[in-house]
Amino acid sequence: MTGPMSADLEELYQSIILDHNRRPQNFRAMPEASAHADGLNPMCGDQLTVWLKMNGDVVEDVSFQGSGCAISKASASLMTQSVKGKTKAETEKLFAAFHAMLMGHGVAADLGKLKAFSGVSRFPLRVKCATLAWHAMKSALDDAGV
Repeated sequence: MTGPMSADLEELYQSIILDHNRRPQNFRAMPEASAHADGLNPMCGDQLTVWLKMNGDVVEDVSFQGSGCAISKASASLMTQSVKGKTKAETEKLFAAFHAMLMGHGVAADLGKLKAFSGVSRFPLRVKCATLAWHAMKSALDDAGV
């Protein structure tokens, strides 16, 4: 997507973020996880834990718990939906595409609802909020030893 977002699209994206903040998906601890990792953003106090349950190199289940701003919570919620069922390689590719979008390097066509965060690139301090869960998930993925 090039140029400024239309007001309708921006409103849709805002509603997706607010909905996932109010009703986060996969918001629970996972005692049977293969690995977990904590994320902390000391700038704003966001903190969360991400759990992964691996089946070979496939993310069989993923969850998170913690507290933070609407962007960090919604990003974690959408992340869990996006990586469930993906291989480690697919998950790492998705992480790279999401991070590139937040850094203002364009929006990959296959990001789906994650495109809701495309406007975050205009607010550099909020990029850490949007990537907090992703970095924790990547650490857990690396720790899972697959």
